[in-house]
Amino acid sequence: MSIGASRLSDIERASEGGARYRLRDLLTPLDTLLASGGDQRLALDPKERVNAYGCAPSPEPEIWNFASSTASTISQAAYDRAALAREELVHKSLFDEVEIAFDRRCEDMRDELRGHFQLPPRVEIVFSPSGTDSQLHALFLARAVLGAPPVTIVVGADQTGSGTVQSARGHHFSSMTASGIAVRKDAAIAGLAGDSLAVPLLDATSGLGMRTDADAAVMRAIEDSLAQGRRVLLHIMDSSKLGWRAPSAACLDEIARRWPRKVQVVVDACQARLGRRRLRSYLDRGYMVLMTGSKFFGGPAFSGALLVPKGPSRALDRIEGIAPGFFDYAGRCDWPMAWTALRSRFERRPNFGQWLRWEAALAEIGGYYAVPGAFRARALAELASGIDSMITLSPSLRAVPAPVDATDADDEEFVQPSIFPFTLLRNGKPASVADISAVHRALARDMNDAIVGGAADRQVAAQRCLVGQPVRLMQPDGAPQAALRLCVGARLVTDAWSVDSVQAQANIQHILDRIAHVLVKIELLVDRTAAAPA
Repeated sequence: MSIGASRLSDIERASEGGARYRLRDLLTPLDTLLASGGDQRLALDPKERVNAYGCAPSPEPEIWNFASSTASTISQAAYDRAALAREELVHKSLFDEVEIAFDRRCEDMRDELRGHFQLPPRVEIVFSPSGTDSQLHALFLARAVLGAPPVTIVVGADQTGSGTVQSARGHHFSSMTASGIAVRKDAAIAGLAGDSLAVPLLDATSGLGMRTDADAAVMRAIEDSLAQGRRVLLHIMDSSKLGWRAPSAACLDEIARRWPRKVQVVVDACQARLGRRRLRSYLDRGYMVLMTGSKFFGGPAFSGALLVPKGPSRALDRIEGIAPGFFDYAGRCDWPMAWTALRSRFERRPNFGQWLRWEAALAEIGGYYAVPGAFRARALAELASGIDSMITLSPSLRAVPAPVDATDADDEEFVQPSIFPFTLLRNGKPASVADISAVHRALARDMNDAIVGGAADRQVAAQRCLVGQPVRLMQPDGAPQAALRLCVGARLVTDAWSVDSVQAQANIQHILDRIAHVLVKIELLVDRTAAAPA
């Protein structure tokens, strides 16, 4: 028997208490692995073989993707990297325990991610199956930093992930954890549950646009919580589902001046639509930062991370007991190797799906930052200008207004918006939420047979494309409305780049032509169908 075969036999026999994973788990088909190790949002529809966001686990280059505020189909380059990473881990596991080889690979990925973001070694990275799981990790660490269970104040609660309302107060956000444990959605996580407050960002008077008193609302919520003797975990937004940021930098400065050591800030940057200088400035201030490898970067959903600066890391020494329910939301390999004491209290539980989705995401992140910064800024500016113009000219689309101070001159390429939300008009009146949801679903399908028109219209309708899922907007009269979102993601910029400036410009124009095609399909769906079929 060969050394490799002997090792394989040993690993397959070792499964005491679930502590070890067998090598054959890694030999599961790649598509199955990429869709594993997450909550129910990642599950594939048995008929269409796509997840809740309409994305398959393998490349579908024929689909045009402008949905990076929600989820993206995996690219061929990212898929190839995941396949190679799996092959390399299988090889290493023939000569070492799977968990040990896996742990080392996760640490290498932390170094790679720090390199792409230009972060110092003192910034630690906690991996997770999703941004929502990372919110629970932030709550867990905040309790140690603040020395008491905090009340979580969620800024932009009306524009964050669907599970944040539960995770912010330490409740289960799904009926199944990524580790495969059945739980009751919205039930308290034993030992972690607490209170939360919501600070919405939508203007209650118009139902569109951002409220002008967001800073004041945040300050009031903090003052009220501290007056009750509570500590605060302030969950701020950079950026929201609509691309908004709050509270302002001036507000954050005032919070730091008035309440040092009483308020811990965690930045919801899961959209990853901020420059690297801005990201570093948050960490330098002692803020934790939530990130994902999907969204802007276009890796497959879900891949979460919590970036932890040196200050909160030191609080680990104050962690005595661990909330019993929290063990279902983290494994030993999720924590950085430097956190030896904390890691030792968690099971060895490699999440192969989470890992491979991050491998895929790192391919996209690396590709994006390999593009010169000047071109990244230029491409985002030209795409933003073109999309704004097309939405303005469309008779059936109405743009959701961006906040007046939505940009930051020092935010590198993200001085430009990259999410473009709009509502739909049917016969001059706002379309219903049901109609907008139907249009969203129809965009991802070949609608050739559903459109009454000429060959050109049917060709437009046949093209499958993804845009950002509807975001609900509550109107002053109480009537619900929703906005769709056209999104510029990293992959568009990467694909447009060329050392030949003429070719690069042609590539940008090609993307704008595709966006125009998508908007024409929306027009056809709105104008020529009573309602797009479900």
